[in-house]
Amino acid sequence: MPKMSLSHFEASILFALFTSIVLGVITKRTDRERVRYAAYCFGYFVFAIFTLSWLMYLGHG
Repeated sequence: MPKMSLSHFEASILFALFTSIVLGVITKRTDRERVRYAAYCFGYFVFAIFTLSWLMYLGHG
């Protein structure tokens, strides 16, 4: 089995993707609601990743 080497950013995006899919599947009833909610959650996850990374970058000096 080949080794997978991910950067921190790639791992964060994968976590956001899989978590958004799970949240969409377990919280909504119709497929349309699931897809929309998963996309909504993914967008907010990515926004949080970029916001927190910039705050850490600026706070580190």
